[in-house]
Amino acid sequence: MKHLLFFSSAFIAFLLIEGCASSKQFSAAEVEHSIITMNDWGGTPAVDSLARKHTITHITLHHQGEPFPKGKDPVQYLRNLQKWSRNEKKWIDIPYHYIIDLNGTIYEGRKIDYAGDTNTEYDPTGHALIEVVGNFEEVEPSQEQLDAVVRMMTYLSVKYSVPVDSIRAHKDYSSKTVCPGKNLYRYIENGYFKNHVQINIKPNL
Repeated sequence: MKHLLFFSSAFIAFLLIEGCASSKQFSAAEVEHSIITMNDWGGTPAVDSLARKHTITHITLHHQGEPFPKGKDPVQYLRNLQKWSRNEKKWIDIPYHYIIDLNGTIYEGRKIDYAGDTNTEYDPTGHALIEVVGNFEEVEPSQEQLDAVVRMMTYLSVKYSVPVDSIRAHKDYSSKTVCPGKNLYRYIENGYFKNHVQINIKPNL
């Protein structure tokens, strides 16, 4: 009987702890504060007069599409990406608005006020573009990356009033790509991202 009472008390305590943890309200301000700005990673802003201004109506997931080994410097990657985007592609800046590294750290790319760019046929005007480093045709995303995608998607959904149903991936708009790779797209396809974003935003409604 004593063992039963002990188990019951422990179980109740577990439920209370779980309830407190799950009831923590999502904070868009915390996410925004955690983003490494372009100025912080040493990038330079786009020329405003060359940019296409837009209003965010969609959230769209991309991957880098190339291997990103452990130990690779994400800051140097971003600097190289910005240089390549401008010099080789003649874009105004990095094509994505936010980039997520192997550890789930979120970096600012192109200014969110400016429409992104793509090598495929879809028009990214209105899309908030999130890129996750790595090639997810070949590797699995880390839990840290998945958590960061959820935080970023929730932040964008709350800040710009984007419906959860407007969370999709690059390949949903283009027949010419497998981006964001089968191992990351799975979380779009099975509803993982949408479900977690919905849970986060409910206390904010």
